[in-house]
Amino acid sequence: MKRKLTAAITTAALALTLLSGCGNAESTSQTTDEPAAQEQASGETSDGDTADSAAQTESGEAKTVTVWAWDDNFNVAVMKEAARVYGETNPDANINVDVVSLSKEDVYVKLQTALAGGGSGLPDIVLLEDYVSGKYLNTFPGSFADLTDKFDYSQFLSFKVDAVSQEGKTYALPFDTGATALYYRLDLIEQAGYSEEDMQNLTWDEFIEIGKDVTEKTGVQMIVEIANNKTTLVRAMMQSCGLWYFDKDGNINIKNNEALAASFDIIVKMKEAGILYEAESTEGRAGALNNGTVASVVNAPWFISSIRQAEDQKGLWRAARIPRISTLDSSINASNVGGSSWYVLENSEVKDDAIAFLQGVWEGNTDFYDTIMRNQGAMGSYIPAYDTGVYAEEDEFFGGQKLNGLFAEVLPDVIPVNYGGYVAEANDAITTALANLFEGKTDINGALEQAESQLSNQLGL
Repeated sequence: MKRKLTAAITTAALALTLLSGCGNAESTSQTTDEPAAQEQASGETSDGDTADSAAQTESGEAKTVTVWAWDDNFNVAVMKEAARVYGETNPDANINVDVVSLSKEDVYVKLQTALAGGGSGLPDIVLLEDYVSGKYLNTFPGSFADLTDKFDYSQFLSFKVDAVSQEGKTYALPFDTGATALYYRLDLIEQAGYSEEDMQNLTWDEFIEIGKDVTEKTGVQMIVEIANNKTTLVRAMMQSCGLWYFDKDGNINIKNNEALAASFDIIVKMKEAGILYEAESTEGRAGALNNGTVASVVNAPWFISSIRQAEDQKGLWRAARIPRISTLDSSINASNVGGSSWYVLENSEVKDDAIAFLQGVWEGNTDFYDTIMRNQGAMGSYIPAYDTGVYAEEDEFFGGQKLNGLFAEVLPDVIPVNYGGYVAEANDAITTALANLFEGKTDINGALEQAESQLSNQLGL
């Protein structure tokens, strides 16, 4: 199976490269040495540049660790803060950290192109989503440094470590998490006769019953998802049971996946009960919450910034653990959606320096984790950081609730799964299957069989 998957993704990577040929011109480099960073980003680093780098290393001049990431307000900002902290705490390290800001699509296209082409023009550290980890490790074996003995991974969340590990080796430094929460409007819940206490440790059946009352008594639908992509809910429900689109061996696990079947059933029940608002887009989802059309949403910590856009709702919001699936004993009130990790390239000229940089900030420096949680809302994977002051702080927008503390309680409970590396492809198959189910073209079993068949065909299995 692995050879077939490798062939499929390599072909897809080359096709994507051809389709995205103009994307490089739109990338923005934000580094301390902009020309050098742009050369790295464009994949145009020459043999002469490599030699110069080696000469600088030998002569004791400052070495440059180049990092590729996306999102100036989140990932890029966090890594720039890490560079600042490392410079202050390790003044004799003689390392410059250049953080190159690209779109996520450009990170993947450039990385795939460089790896497929033999490795020219690669960064020293790159950010990858956990959902695609397996894809890159399988397709480009030997391209990423084995970090197994470089960090004490017992100090990081187990499900994050599992996501970046293969065959007993760990290939990345875990970064952010998607601790899943149920965000809800307490005022609307109370108008329907319920309290904050009633929203704790729910089952999805109980949630639907509360939702019926909220919709009936307030005229506001209970929960929002995107009309043509309900996979945030699906993935949250599925991982709450310790199951995923792929089994522990990486084989497709859809048509006989009891958690997927249960999640389909729950979402259909929400729609039939009239409590599900289907937004037309991600912006529409946030808008429905901001304008009071919807009373709740299930999502990760980074979604809070969208909720906060409605300043007139300050104090009205609360958060709770997500509901569990009552028909499955394996389901718990905890899950995760998304998250990324930092990888070091095996053939980097400054591999040891890149690893030392990650070690010097991301393992042991809890003040750093406090800073990125406050400034960027980045919920890290380093467990000792959860005992610091930021997790005891009260959030006025959420009525004084210790919101960060909730995430810190949820994350250690999240059950590790094998993401398999082809989550985007699986999401597409699930989206099509759910659409057919909603339109009455098939039943749940038929929809799951269709999704597995679509994914198998796409991956060439």
